[in-house]
Amino acid sequence: MPTPAIEMDVGGRAVRVTNPDKVYFPEAGLTKRDVVEYYIAVGPALLGALWERPTTLKRFVDGVTGESFYQKRMAKGAPEWLQTARISFPSGRQAEELCPTHVADLAWAANLGTFDFHPWPVRRADVDHPDELRLDLDPQPGTSFTDAAAVAGEVRAILADLGWTGYPKTSGGRGIHVAVRIQPRWTFTEVRRATIALARMIERCRPDLVTTSWWKEERGERVFVDFNQAARDRTIASAYSVRGTPRATVSAPVTWDELADVDPDDVTVATMPGRYAERGDLLAGIDEAAYSLDPLLEQADRDQRDHGLGDLPYPPDYPKMPGEPMRVQPSRKRRAPSDDGD
Repeated sequence: MPTPAIEMDVGGRAVRVTNPDKVYFPEAGLTKRDVVEYYIAVGPALLGALWERPTTLKRFVDGVTGESFYQKRMAKGAPEWLQTARISFPSGRQAEELCPTHVADLAWAANLGTFDFHPWPVRRADVDHPDELRLDLDPQPGTSFTDAAAVAGEVRAILADLGWTGYPKTSGGRGIHVAVRIQPRWTFTEVRRATIALARMIERCRPDLVTTSWWKEERGERVFVDFNQAARDRTIASAYSVRGTPRATVSAPVTWDELADVDPDDVTVATMPGRYAERGDLLAGIDEAAYSLDPLLEQADRDQRDHGLGDLPYPPDYPKMPGEPMRVQPSRKRRAPSDDGD
């Protein structure tokens, strides 16, 4: 049976938590209230990652064993103190999306069953020009977090050559994310082009371990650099987000030096608050410098001019983009009918 609702004072704002004893993570023994309290505990750091960013909520209303869905529009009946921004999807449709500015916003979202916060790489003052370049290192079958950590080492070296500082975090699963603050001068299309150029640089360093192939059948046992996470309306779980795993793992900021040894399964709703209290927010310095994309855009020009490497496919739900190659799997190309109709 549902347990009575409680009201929590979160930074001077009242947040109602319904059915607080509802079990969200059976294996870990965590309830809805535990998740709400987790987000309050790490709230200041999480707000640093979400501040005034349009944010999609990944909701698990029946806990980790139930179905999940992405909420991209502000829920009806939301408190008046919540802030929003109007965003445009690739289809041309628009929506008002949550822009967190207060820890109470996080507690309110957690009460709705939100585990993951998925912020856009823009601020609400300018929703068309990203201020963050994000690399998603996604291990494919046959590879592991250890392989992603090895690729992250190559990323660190390339960023150092550019004179940039990147900030890594675990995805909460087997992957690794790296964020770089950029000047908000370029469109989503240009940022994606720069991300592809950077991904190709990583691939050249370790072709045995890294792939930029959009088609799964061509990736092999390598780590995929998911360049399409830079496309409009594509987001990744923010730092400190709870992930939908049985252990209630968390997307955890880490230092470059600890990547080789960290076990992402050990950073959870239960352990992250203590880690944060001891070490602070490892992403706190990301706003100290914002970099120009010019070096990567120049690299993209060289890739096109010298190697014939142009754009790569967009996700299937996108409209056809200028300069984009055909969205046809290589195996389907090979099965094209012969001239004699066989």
